[in-house]
Amino acid sequence: MATTPGRIRPWRYLAGFAGIVVVLYALVAFTGDRSFAPKLGIDLQGGTRVTLTARTESGQVPPRDQLVQAQAIIEQRVNGLGVSGAEVVLDGNNITITVPGDQGEQARSLGQTAQLRIRPVVGQPIAATPATPPAGQDTGGATTPPAGQDTGGGTTPPAGESTAPAPSGGGAQPQSQGTGPVVDGTVAPVSYSTALAPAQQPTPPPGGDEDPAKAAAIAEAKATRQSTDQVTQQQALLALDCNAPDPLRGYDDSSLPLVTCDQDKTAKYILGPTVVEGTQIASAQASQNQQGVGYVVDLSFKADGSKAWGDYTAAHIGEQAAFVLDGEVVSAPTIQGALYGNTQVSGNFNQQQAQDLAGILRYGSLPLSFEASDAQTVSATLGLASLEAGLIAGAIGLALVFVYCLFYYRVLGVLTILSLVLSGLVVYAVLVLLGRWIGFTLDLAGVAGFIVAIGITADSFVIFFERLKDEVREGRSFRSAVPRAWVRARRTILTADAVSFLAAAVLYILAVGQVKGFAFTLGMSTVLDLVVVFLVTHPLVALASNSKIFGSPTLSGLGAVAKIGAQRRRQPRETAGSGSGTNKGA
Repeated sequence: MATTPGRIRPWRYLAGFAGIVVVLYALVAFTGDRSFAPKLGIDLQGGTRVTLTARTESGQVPPRDQLVQAQAIIEQRVNGLGVSGAEVVLDGNNITITVPGDQGEQARSLGQTAQLRIRPVVGQPIAATPATPPAGQDTGGATTPPAGQDTGGGTTPPAGESTAPAPSGGGAQPQSQGTGPVVDGTVAPVSYSTALAPAQQPTPPPGGDEDPAKAAAIAEAKATRQSTDQVTQQQALLALDCNAPDPLRGYDDSSLPLVTCDQDKTAKYILGPTVVEGTQIASAQASQNQQGVGYVVDLSFKADGSKAWGDYTAAHIGEQAAFVLDGEVVSAPTIQGALYGNTQVSGNFNQQQAQDLAGILRYGSLPLSFEASDAQTVSATLGLASLEAGLIAGAIGLALVFVYCLFYYRVLGVLTILSLVLSGLVVYAVLVLLGRWIGFTLDLAGVAGFIVAIGITADSFVIFFERLKDEVREGRSFRSAVPRAWVRARRTILTADAVSFLAAAVLYILAVGQVKGFAFTLGMSTVLDLVVVFLVTHPLVALASNSKIFGSPTLSGLGAVAKIGAQRRRQPRETAGSGSGTNKGA
């Protein structure tokens, strides 16, 4: 015997839905931090707001395209660092980062320029001391060790591993301005990081073939230039004040030597021109240091960068190379062998610092340099008041829907209420799990999306029930009308939910900020609406149609519909019979 279209075995569908609910709440109870509350956005739990002010090398207004590019990179960093519920908004020349909860310090690091360069270390670093004016002052017998000389006193790391003498620290907080080397009889200012221009190249004497005297003169000129460079670099090194303001930090010229400090302001370095640019980094991952305590950042380079770094390390074994981030030395390991594969950047990183640095390097440097303001605490008072108002509005809306369904659909209205309750159970579990797995946070806009979704879910019930009434009007019983009504209503429900989901998806792609939260919850609720309608509402109506109690015309509210249908069907017959009698009499 053929199966009637739309006829199902209700208990199988209900058992499937019950299995989904059990699995969801088992994941809520036994995975993650086992918190039964969803993560809340900044407007519901408060948080931190950091404003990043863009600055350029010339001091002019930064280009708009670079600001937009910086905003996009910072948004990638937000996602990569797992900072959930954060907003990155471009406001004039400022970028405002808003982070919920207690993750404000992470927000400060997101605006780091992250311009990484690898430079050779020239000579030995010296301890950072207050700046000393070099004009007319003896250097104290300090001499410049040969390039690449080991710093001494440190443990030699194994081949292929970086060991940093200088721990990672925060950004510079300069307080005073230092003085620089003597140039043409005047003292040049030295900022926190100072690029040293090379001395004038000696001009070969004119003429044909060089004779020994001319060659000796050129060699002497070169030696004099090198000696001048060394003296200038030493003077700049001694004059450098690690606490001096640096308006151009992150704008150092990669082709020139650099005098700078480490991130902890404990050591000062003379560095040669850049060997490998940070733009050659392919990936960066934080990992635990296998050779000691703390964490390191593992770098892998692109093809060109890997070759350049490997060739350099092969030719400079035993020398130091500094990893310079935004003009500050992060670590300066001694090269122990050719490194054509992965390379480690080490400092005294803790786990969070290593993860932050890896995430920042992974998405590239910003096209602009930013200064971060102090983190400001954002109160959740206003958001909680709005949430309370929204929940009251949602409760009133639900109550009105319940009253309408009970009055208009009777037993079917009870099934509608039960379906909405079960839908709420699934939505809540999904919210908790999404907060753990992808960092989704529920804000006021998301709550508004759920309230709107109540109407979409109720609309699906109305479509089904009205199709059911149409079948009963045509003379079918409650039981036989259910499968036929479902076949007719199913296509309409799928079409309506597809349109709603498509609208939510387009809004999510095009929108920014909290509007994304609204679109996300609206789309998620639309999908869960289909699950509830197919696995709960339809099977419950099918069970009610097979019950003598719930299927009675009085309780189901379909008795009046059946009477109206019967009257409509009788009217054409009565009219036809009356017309026949009149004709016969005539």
